[in-house]
Amino acid sequence: MNTQITQLPNTGYALSQEQRNRVLRNTYWLLALSLVPTVLGAWIGVATGITESLRGGLGLIVFLGGAFGFMFAIEKTKQSAAGVPVLLAFTFFMGLMLSRMIGMVLGFKNGTDLIMTAFAGTAGVFFVMASLATVIKRDLSGMGKWLFVGALVLMVGAIVNVFLGSSAGMMAISVAAIGIFSAYMLYDLKQIIDGGETNYISATLALYLDLFNVFQSLLALLGIMGGERD
Repeated sequence: MNTQITQLPNTGYALSQEQRNRVLRNTYWLLALSLVPTVLGAWIGVATGITESLRGGLGLIVFLGGAFGFMFAIEKTKQSAAGVPVLLAFTFFMGLMLSRMIGMVLGFKNGTDLIMTAFAGTAGVFFVMASLATVIKRDLSGMGKWLFVGALVLMVGAIVNVFLGSSAGMMAISVAAIGIFSAYMLYDLKQIIDGGETNYISATLALYLDLFNVFQSLLALLGIMGGERD
C-alpha cells in the first residue's frame, strides 16, 4: 500500500491525505453526536429549572469551573477510550448551562421561532466556514494568536457585563462573539484539513465551542432585538 505523505508549505505538517480525511470524518461524526447530550441537557434544564438559581457571580463560577474542568479532563483523556465519554459529558453540561437562556427565550411568544432561527443561522455559518476552509489554499495558522487574544478580551467583557447587566453591552459582546468564533471555526476547520490537528477529540472540542458560542450569541441577540412578549 503506497500512501503518499505530503509536506505543506510553511506549515511543517506531514500527514497523508487519507489520515487528514479520517480525522475530518471522525470529527464530523463526533460533533454530530455531541449535539444529542447538549439537547438533552438543555431539555432537562428547562424542564426542571435546575439552573434557575445560577445567577450572577454564582452562575459564572459554576460555568467557568465546570467548563475548564471538563476541558482539562478532555485534554488528559483524548488519547484513551475515556476521551469520547468525557467529551459527551462536557456537552451535556454545556446544554444544562444553556438551558437558562433557552428558558428565557421560550418565555417570549415567538420563542420557539427565535431558537430555530438561531439554530439555522449557526448551521449556515458552519456551512460557509466549512466551504471556505476547503477552497482557501493559504496557511491560516497565524490567525490563532489573534483569535486567542480576541477571545480573552471577549471573555473579560462578558464577565464584567454579568455584574453590570447591560443589554447594550450584551448586544455588543454577542456581535463580537459571532465574528470571533465564526473566524475561529474557519481556523479550526483549516487546521484539520491541513493536518495541523491530528486528534479528532481535540478537533471536535474546538469546533463544538465555536458552534456553541455562535449559537448562544445569536440567540441572545434575537432575544434582545426580536423577542415578543404576550
